[in-house]
Amino acid sequence: MGVALRDARRSVTSWCRRHTIGGDGTVAAVRRGQRSGEPGLLSREQELDLIDALRGVHPDEFDLDEELWTRQSLTSLIQRRYDRTMDTGTVGAYLRAWGLGPREPRERACGLCVGAVEHWVRTEYPAITRAAQEHLAEVYWLGRVRLRGTMPAADVVSAVSSRGRVRFMITTPSVDPPLPRDFVLRLSGAEERTVHVIVDGSWPRNEWPRRLPRRIAMHPLPSCGRAGASRPGRLGPAA
Repeated sequence: MGVALRDARRSVTSWCRRHTIGGDGTVAAVRRGQRSGEPGLLSREQELDLIDALRGVHPDEFDLDEELWTRQSLTSLIQRRYDRTMDTGTVGAYLRAWGLGPREPRERACGLCVGAVEHWVRTEYPAITRAAQEHLAEVYWLGRVRLRGTMPAADVVSAVSSRGRVRFMITTPSVDPPLPRDFVLRLSGAEERTVHVIVDGSWPRNEWPRRLPRRIAMHPLPSCGRAGASRPGRLGPAA
């Protein structure tokens, strides 16, 4: 009976994670009424090349003054790499197609966890926002989506602030990939700002980076695979 219970719990946790990761990101992003490759847009080949160029690489490696990728730094890279002028609104359309559009807290949960997430938002989240305001800290909602149409596959790890600013990186997924430590550290920036980070069910606690600086407070969003996930750790709707 104990083995059967463990297997059932493992299956539920795996399903929850797959749902949370989603898979709703996709290439090629185009505006309504336009086709990929038209003026002001990237061709599909350019978009795939761009995704490959971003894998595991941060803006400072391209001499861009950003800790993580944003609409602004991606716009600059597109201009430099493809000699194509593109406004940040169009770049934002690509990011939304990649799965970085706005998501309410309940949308970050699988069907089995929605009630727990809504309860958490009512009971736990207000204390986090008060702590962030007291310390002039930023609140980020962390998650990931898997892009369709790339080879090899690509995961977009994103952090969306309570003000709606998106920061992200692209990785090549492996079996049970941990939450990238470098990504979390870069949220704090060179100024070492205090940040509160809400982590969705994409990563169980044992895949979080350990021994983070005290200025980085991690909070788990309730998930099927977490015991006691509603208790804050050491977060606003997100995008």
